[in-house]
Amino acid sequence: MASADFRTALFANALARLAAYNTSMADPKPIPVESVWLIAIKDLGLEAENLLRRARLPRDLFTQERPRVSVEEYFRFWNAFVEEAGDPLLPLTLVKNLSPEAFYPPVFAALCSPDLSVAARRMAEHKRLVAPMIMTVDEDAAGLFIGCQWEDPDIHSPVSLAAVELAFFTQIARMGTREPVRPVRVESPYAIQPAEAYEEFFGVAIERSDRHGVTFSSEDATRPFLTANESLWQTFEPELRRRRTNLGAAAPLVERVRSVLLETLPSGEATIGVAASRLGMSSRTLQRSLKEESTSYKEVVRRTREELARHYVTKTKISYTEIGFLLGFAEPSSFFRAFRDWTGETPDSLRVSVGS
Repeated sequence: MASADFRTALFANALARLAAYNTSMADPKPIPVESVWLIAIKDLGLEAENLLRRARLPRDLFTQERPRVSVEEYFRFWNAFVEEAGDPLLPLTLVKNLSPEAFYPPVFAALCSPDLSVAARRMAEHKRLVAPMIMTVDEDAAGLFIGCQWEDPDIHSPVSLAAVELAFFTQIARMGTREPVRPVRVESPYAIQPAEAYEEFFGVAIERSDRHGVTFSSEDATRPFLTANESLWQTFEPELRRRRTNLGAAAPLVERVRSVLLETLPSGEATIGVAASRLGMSSRTLQRSLKEESTSYKEVVRRTREELARHYVTKTKISYTEIGFLLGFAEPSSFFRAFRDWTGETPDSLRVSVGS
């Protein structure tokens, strides 16, 4: 089997989302077929036609304008992918190839977070927007539990697909901290095999339990993430990245705030208190200083969101739901309204006009 590159890791994350769908649509059941699926198939040396035939899906699925599948078809696709790959450790293979350079919204948002505790809650917000699943984040003196379950308790995903979630949470912790973080507990109602390989990956054996998730120590949950660096910004225009990395203390405060927002917006931490702390001043001082530059924190946030929105819409293919998520909007509808206010048109019309 051909080795997987960072694009295959994108596919792993897309699969980990399980039943992704756009909440702004009237019918939430169809699952979007993302382009990274086809890329991953090629990276692994597989034949798309054979995989689709095995999954009993339309042969032109990847060439349709906006292909979607049902949950049942999605599971058939995954099972066919596993069979075609012929790798008994496919979930681990995919997750181990996860890379910070791979721009995928939930990973990007997680790695922009200050620690695993914040990252987990940010991923849970993303899951709520794009999947009929419930991602549980519970934190107490015993540690941080990250788990997930279907909204419909009668739905049971393939075991190997469930394994992706457990490995994904653990890999995010390791990527963010750059430490060999070992969960204190891994549990699942599924019998995930081969047990020895997963025990080696996690550092602990997977326990059979009524819930599906991973528990990390309080120390690891609050260990600082070190991934907020240039490698996370490969998707941006050179000028936008340069402005972020070359700002010094003498730069205008507005630009320094905008630099902070590039990181805190996707992490969901874009409050004036967080921005002020990052800049080494109080919230009151920050607001007063921005007023002296004839603006306000609220206005800087608005302008930064608009610039990023235009970039995501015209320079990437990620969904509008996820663009809104990265900009810190709680619901897709709020993003659509704001985008129309900023540009006078819809995201779709701008993307089509730029692409034509």
